[in-house]
Amino acid sequence: MDVCNFFFLFLATLTYDTLRFEYEDFPETKEPVWILGRKYSVFTEKEEILLDVTSRLWFTYRKNFPAIGGTGPTSDTGWGCMLRCGQMIFAQALVCRHLGRDWRWIKGKRQMDNYFNVLNAFIDKKDSYYSIHQIAQMGVGEGKSIGQWYGPNTVAQVLKKLATFDTWSSLAVHIAMDNTVVMEEIRRLCQSNFPCAGAAACPAVESDVLYNGYPEEAGVRDRLSLWKPLVLLIPLRLGLTEINEAYIETLKHCFMMPQSLGVIGGKPNSAHYFIGYVGEELIYLDPHTTQPAVEPNDSSCLPDESFHCQHPPCRMSIAELDPSIAVGFFCNTEEDFSDWCQQIKKLSLVRGALPMFELVERQPSHFSNPDVLNLTPDSSDADRLERFFDSEDEDFEILSL
Repeated sequence: MDVCNFFFLFLATLTYDTLRFEYEDFPETKEPVWILGRKYSVFTEKEEILLDVTSRLWFTYRKNFPAIGGTGPTSDTGWGCMLRCGQMIFAQALVCRHLGRDWRWIKGKRQMDNYFNVLNAFIDKKDSYYSIHQIAQMGVGEGKSIGQWYGPNTVAQVLKKLATFDTWSSLAVHIAMDNTVVMEEIRRLCQSNFPCAGAAACPAVESDVLYNGYPEEAGVRDRLSLWKPLVLLIPLRLGLTEINEAYIETLKHCFMMPQSLGVIGGKPNSAHYFIGYVGEELIYLDPHTTQPAVEPNDSSCLPDESFHCQHPPCRMSIAELDPSIAVGFFCNTEEDFSDWCQQIKKLSLVRGALPMFELVERQPSHFSNPDVLNLTPDSSDADRLERFFDSEDEDFEILSL
């Protein structure tokens, strides 16, 4: 083979992530920049914007991690992008839960233990709550074989199941079906573990109870709370083959809400974690970079720099967004949820903003309720959701390893 042919063969085999060397800075614009409920000016707050973006946990393709299931893949390059996006949106919920929305990551600065507790929940090993191993293996129960591409709804359903084992975070995860958020259903879910009339009436907790290795006082505090922090995920389809322009303003407003966890979705050949917008462009973290798996160093510390995107975030036109997405919100308290409901009601009155979903007080009689008794919707609901929300699988190219 001559040198010229070898060079072109080499170019043809380059993967998506190896072609990305340059990143555009934010445009000089008077338009505000919205990042997960925070408003910034490019002219006066560029450093604050980049610090906010860098502080989000960034999960990308990894290689050389322990084999999934003992004999499965040791890398998720080419198939794990939506799984990584699911990790990122859920990690943002845990950051809000344990560190607060105003927490910031600064390179070289020692971080609190709760930060490493959150990060360890996503490390690529089988015993981490939300690892690629757990998501891939739990996905088998959702009809997805290990190594198969997920849609936004599937990864949301899997994360909801995995969250039941995370007693340290003690989250109530609700996936709104049929484009409808039922307020009564969510209140029942967030208060479902508290049958007693008040904190004083709750049974005492044994002093030697361990909460999966995490601080005992966190579990005790949550047992005495009357509201489990809510992670609300809403799978949506905003068009047939492309996003309907009538939904764009509503989608923008979601990033303005202080409860925003962002959006997972993408465009043909790639899934992204969208964290905000500027003008007519979405701002996102891209998982399509393959990095080596991370192991604790000799001092048992976890090197964390590769879990933070330290270059300007990517941007794309909102019009390029694939119509199948999942929108996320986090309500730490009942007051947060009530405030979110009021914002959604006001948003329905905004001219030119077509509602992406309906907010109702009570569940319509024809609805099924997946949050009662079973962790998974019944088979007919699950099959219907797969057909409706994950139909974008045909539009995403599965790259070979």
